[in-house]
Amino acid sequence: MDRTADRGLAATRTQVAIIGGGPAGLLLGQLLHRRGIDTVILERRSKAHVLSRIRAGVLERGLVELLREAGVGDRVEREGIAHDGTLISFDDEIFRVDFRAATGHAVTVYGQTEVTRDLYAAREAASAPIMFEVEDVAIHDAATQAPHLTFTVAGEARRIDCDFVAGCDGFHGVSRTSIPGEVRREFEKIYPFGWLGILSKTPPVGDELIYASSERGFALCSMRNPTLSRYYIQCSLEERVEDWSDDDFWTELKRRIPAEEAAKLVTGPSIETSIAALRSFVTEPMRWRRLFLCGDAAHIVPPTGAKGLNLAASDVHYLHEGLADYYATGSSAGIDAYSSRALRRVWKAERFSWWFTTLMHRFPDQTGFDRRMQQAEIDFLRSNEAAQKAMAENYVGLPY
Repeated sequence: MDRTADRGLAATRTQVAIIGGGPAGLLLGQLLHRRGIDTVILERRSKAHVLSRIRAGVLERGLVELLREAGVGDRVEREGIAHDGTLISFDDEIFRVDFRAATGHAVTVYGQTEVTRDLYAAREAASAPIMFEVEDVAIHDAATQAPHLTFTVAGEARRIDCDFVAGCDGFHGVSRTSIPGEVRREFEKIYPFGWLGILSKTPPVGDELIYASSERGFALCSMRNPTLSRYYIQCSLEERVEDWSDDDFWTELKRRIPAEEAAKLVTGPSIETSIAALRSFVTEPMRWRRLFLCGDAAHIVPPTGAKGLNLAASDVHYLHEGLADYYATGSSAGIDAYSSRALRRVWKAERFSWWFTTLMHRFPDQTGFDRRMQQAEIDFLRSNEAAQKAMAENYVGLPY
């Protein structure tokens, strides 16, 4: 690499350069700021675009605690909805898994957009730098003691020199592929279906989430707040949003949830509709020299079980602890252990999401025997206290 090629660029210096201004990058930046560590965040999109993304809204207890540690926990404590359990149905039978009774903990329903909004407000209050609509980001010399980034903003070529680079820029970002191919290993499972989801200004059908497995396929009844609902149904990968009217969606959803719940469903026009493919993906390692991967840059889970944002938060926990220790004491033990610590938790969450996805969905090649096995597994979960405790422990979040 020609290290002289970017001489003369407008340059700045920071301790940790963070690529990605979504919740993972913002949370890492805020936690490091509170430890007195300088960061600069680069975001490919505009702030308005980031805040327009509709994402998961179930927060593990560990993420809520991290938000408190970051000084942005007031609104989630005030407006978040504690869920002590969830409902699971198989055809027309339904039962409840009590998280609080099984683990002593709950999850919190609070939209990812609101988490992001709170973190933006904190970064702006701290006057900490964040650059939007950044293009052509490249990571240089990550294998040396002096990494740096080059990029453009509004057509101007820029450079940031730093001690470390944190890649929080998602699956399609530059960070993951900046780890050499001979070092990087990738593991992937593609599921043969997707989720068609709608957001509607209607009250949720129930006080807690409903995960439903029916002969017609999977469905999920979720929410963002008492007046904003989020619903999903399993669909084929060939289907398009344009193929579904609102009426078609509501009709199909009612067919997949128990009749008692369907009778309570309040329908209305959708304000957002999307189809998401389901996949499991992990890259190893999550650290290469002075480059670290966080969140979707390193791993993806199917949305069953709501682990995506929560896994990103656990990555941030391990990374900010390691970096804080490095700057406070000079010890590299925490950053050296980052990848192995993060991956142990990642693979456990991948296992849970894979198990729950396999349990609740209809597969194209599924036989009658396979369906009976799903039924038996759900019946075992319904009737076995130990099975419910294991599910609840994974759902509310394994300890960091």
